[in-house]
Parts: sequence; structure tokens; C-alpha cells
Amino acid sequence: MSAQQPSREARRAEETFQAGEQNVDQYDRDLDPDGMAGRNVAGEGPDPVRSSAGTRTAFDVKSVHRRLNDLTDDELKTIPIVPDGTRLQQGATYVDLLGDRREITATGEMSATKGTAYAPKDSVDYQLWNRLIGVTNPERLGQADDGATTP
Repeated sequence: MSAQQPSREARRAEETFQAGEQNVDQYDRDLDPDGMAGRNVAGEGPDPVRSSAGTRTAFDVKSVHRRLNDLTDDELKTIPIVPDGTRLQQGATYVDLLGDRREITATGEMSATKGTAYAPKDSVDYQLWNRLIGVTNPERLGQADDGATTP
């Protein structure tokens, strides 16, 4: 056997994992079967909130419509509702229109469930969003006087 060629055992060792290295994927599936849940990965398919077909709005959900009776029908039609069973986008901001109407930042394991009506902040006009979360400052609602006075 020449010094230039590795032994049969050396070649076999190179082909296998080094000591301490294991096929992590095999064990990760056992330890965390839903490991990709909530991760924002491009190309997962159509976004159920932003796809035009079948998107429910605050206008379509009677309990939300009744609760937001100070908004016009046209305003309610611009507020999308995340469908039940849909996982919320990790790190995105939502408001539960059937809850306390405070902003929440979604974590990876959060989903829209029956009895919730999550609206995503990035799909709602910012002045309308401020009204939804209870902001009363006229400047943030687009109702401020522009400072011009009439003679």
C-alpha cells in the first residue's frame, strides 16, 4: 500500500460523520416535530389574508361589525380578518377585534382560533388602525387642523 493513498478504513471514516457529529435532522424531528411552525419562509404558498379570493373582512363578520359600529361599511370592508386555523406571521403585529383591541406581536406558535378576529397591521390603513386600537390623538387619526387660519 502506498503512502499516497489513504487506507480503506480512512476512506470509510471520511464518508461517515466525525465523532460527536450526528444526523441532527433525525433527532430534531423527534424533539420538535413542528420545528418550522411560525417561521416566515418565502414561497410557502398564497397568504390567506392577502389573497383576494375568500378573504373575510370586518364587514363580513357580524360580531366584529356590531362591535365596530362607529366605522362605516366601506371602512369595515378594508379590514381583513385572518381565517380560523391560520398561523399568525411571527413578529407581525395584529389586533384581535373581538378581544381587548390591543396590539400584539405574534410568536411562532400563535394561530387564529375560533372566537378571535385578528387583523394584521400591515394590511390596514394607519389612521384606521389607530382608531381600532383606541388612539384619540387627532393628528394620528388624520383629523388635526393643518394650522391654516381663515380670515
